[in-house]
This record gives sequence, C-alpha cells and structure tokens, in this order.
Amino acid sequence: MPERRTHGWLLLGRACATASIITGHLIAALPQLLTRGGRARLADRAPRLLTALGPFFVKAGQLVSTRRDLLPERWCDALAELADEVRPPRRAAVARTLAAAGLADAFAEFEWEPVACGSIASVHRARLADGTEVAVKVQRDGIRPVLEADLRLALLGARVGRILPGMRDLPAEEMIGQLGSAVLHQLDFAAERDSLLLLRANLGAHTDLRIPAPVEEFCRPGVLTMEFVPDLGRFRPLGMTLERRQEVVRDVLRAVYRMLFVDGLVHCDLHPGNLCLDADGRVVVLDAGFVVRLPDPVRRSFAGFFLNMAQGNGPKCADIVLESAARLPEGLDREGFRAAVTELVDEAFGALSKDFELGAFAPRLFKLQRDFGVFAAAEFAFPLLSLLVLEGMIKEFDSEVDFQAEAVPVLMASFAKDVQVDAAAAPRGRA
Repeated sequence: MPERRTHGWLLLGRACATASIITGHLIAALPQLLTRGGRARLADRAPRLLTALGPFFVKAGQLVSTRRDLLPERWCDALAELADEVRPPRRAAVARTLAAAGLADAFAEFEWEPVACGSIASVHRARLADGTEVAVKVQRDGIRPVLEADLRLALLGARVGRILPGMRDLPAEEMIGQLGSAVLHQLDFAAERDSLLLLRANLGAHTDLRIPAPVEEFCRPGVLTMEFVPDLGRFRPLGMTLERRQEVVRDVLRAVYRMLFVDGLVHCDLHPGNLCLDADGRVVVLDAGFVVRLPDPVRRSFAGFFLNMAQGNGPKCADIVLESAARLPEGLDREGFRAAVTELVDEAFGALSKDFELGAFAPRLFKLQRDFGVFAAAEFAFPLLSLLVLEGMIKEFDSEVDFQAEAVPVLMASFAKDVQVDAAAAPRGRA
C-alpha cells in the first residue's frame, strides 16, 4: 500500500510538472501558432519541449523520429536532433544500485566518473579481481517509476488528443504504447545480456564484427557487466584503403541482413554512437538494449518484401505491406494503393542496382502509406527503418555499394532455411 501511495504521489507530481512545462512552451509558441509560417516551424521547438519534459519523452522522441511512415519529414528531422543531454549520476546513486544488485564490493577497481552517460544508465570502466577490464552499465537509481509515470501521462495525452482534427486518424495510443514498451524494455538488462549472447552466437561464424561478451557472474538486475573494448573510434573511413572500406561495408551488411532475414532480429539503435571501430579497424557493435525479435511471419514478410522489391514485383510488395499493416482504413482504395506502390517499385527497379537508394525509396513509400491511411506495424517498420539509418553511414565507406546484390545470398539462405523448416513441420504421408 505505501508503494502504491508513493507511485500515486509521483504520478501527481509528474502530471503537475508536465502540465507546467507544456503550458510554458505553448505560451512561448503562441506567436507562431497565430501565423501559417510559424505553425510550420513548430517542429523546431519539439526537441526543447521533450528535453524539458524528461527522459521518457526524450527516448520516445528519439524513437518516433525514425517512424517516417507516420510523421512528416520536418518533424522526424527535428526529433532526430534529440540527444541524452543529462548530468552524470551522483556517486551515491551508482553505489546504491550496485549494492542493491549485490555487487557493492565486486570490483577491484571502479571508475565513478562514467565513460558514457544517458538518461537510463551510465557506463563505467572497472577491473575484476583477476585484472580483467570490464565495462559496467549501471541503471539510474529510481528511473523505472519515473518512466512508468510518464508513459501513463503520455497515453492519457494521446486519448485527450483524439479531439484534435489532425490527430483523429493517427493511431497515437498504439504508437505511444509501442514506444513506451520499447523504452521500458531498455530497463531490462537481463534481456540485453541475452541479446548480446544471441548476437554473438548468430553472427560469430558469419562476420568479423566484434560484440562485447557479457560477464555472467556480474550481471544482475540494474547492472550489466561486459568486456571492455578500449580505444574505440567513430565509425568513419578515415585512413582506410578502398579495399578495407569495402570489407567493412560487406561485413556490416552481411551481419545486418543475417539478423533481419535469417535470425529475425533487429538492432534498432545502430546509430554512430553504437557502431564503432576498435584500434585494429574492426567493427564493434555496442548497446543491445533495443534489439527487437521479429515474429517469424513478420520476418518472412519482410524478407519477401525486400526480395520482391529487388525483382521489381510492385503488386506483391503492396500486398505484403497491406497484409502486415497494423491498421487499414475503412473504404481503403486497395487498387489505388497497389498501383501507387507498383509505380514506385518500377522506378526503383529501373535504376541500376548500385544506384538504388533506400533513403529515396523509403520516404516515398511511407508517404504513400500516410496518404492512403495504411499504418504499418512497428515490427514491419523497424527493419526498414534500421536499414535506412545504416545506409547513410555505409555510403561514407563505399558510395558504390550494391545493397541489393549483397542481400541476395542472405535472402537465399533465409528461404532455404524456411523451406527446410516447413518441410519438417509438414505432416508426413502414410507409407
């Protein structure tokens, strides 16, 4: 009962603070709201508002910035500027989390000043008794009830927002529910440990990517201990030969395609901060807190969409989008949608494969979905969006990379695996 009362007071406090912040920003934006040109610039104010509201809204804004299938480009571009600009946690707060996890005296050395810091956790360099250097990810003390309270407030705001004309057809509650689940999932360090192990097992034999290994003995609720990778550099091709740049590109693409098409995993956070290079120029993948496991039907649908897109089969691509959609409007013009997607795929198929750009194709596909009221399921949108984020970084290494050609061998392996699984599951005829 006392815990429920505490959470009730926290929710009330967050509601009052949220209302005050939003009111202040609305008053400041009033001159813009009164002019057409000003209203168009409201998106530019969104990052400041979300930063003021707190970590849940910052994380949600970062995630929704990738949903270009739901929001206009201007809003996505503005929200993409959001960053976890937070103060390092106090030493006492980190010590409390370590003590609660039973790890107060587990490390021979522990650097209280974090090497990385976000709104959900901080990462500290430490040393085990045997001299092994490790990276210790420590969850912020008391962050879960704050995020849960903010999620409840965001859902309430979405329900109230239904009265606004521009919000009536937008599945705001579904979006916030998905985003909220994704944000809260990042608090599950046991799931992140399992994702690291799964990525290492699935990719180790197929790529040269380096994924830090969790140190099982020192992984507890709220604390994730991993091998420490020293001298990490930004994911940039500076100083590399053309041959080495091409090797890096192929290795990353093989890894991502295998995750998507064969293993059914999506690392939804492969931005430049989580994709690095070690001292030997080897690609390092960090932070598996936002790894989504695709349901098998979705994995198969996405692989089918990608292959049919590469083959220029627009009608089939359209059918896959419709079959996997989270919501379809009443009176949907299916033939109109199929014709529009077919035209888009035909244009892409007509270009040279190496000239194909997902960054040009995906926004047009997303706009078509918005225009026809077709809201994609997050499980289907996340893989496409993860490739979209990756494309820009990859092009820096090799502007001539053939995304589709690199995908074909992995797609073939995926379909071969599915055929074997289906054959094994099929009922056997009588002798």
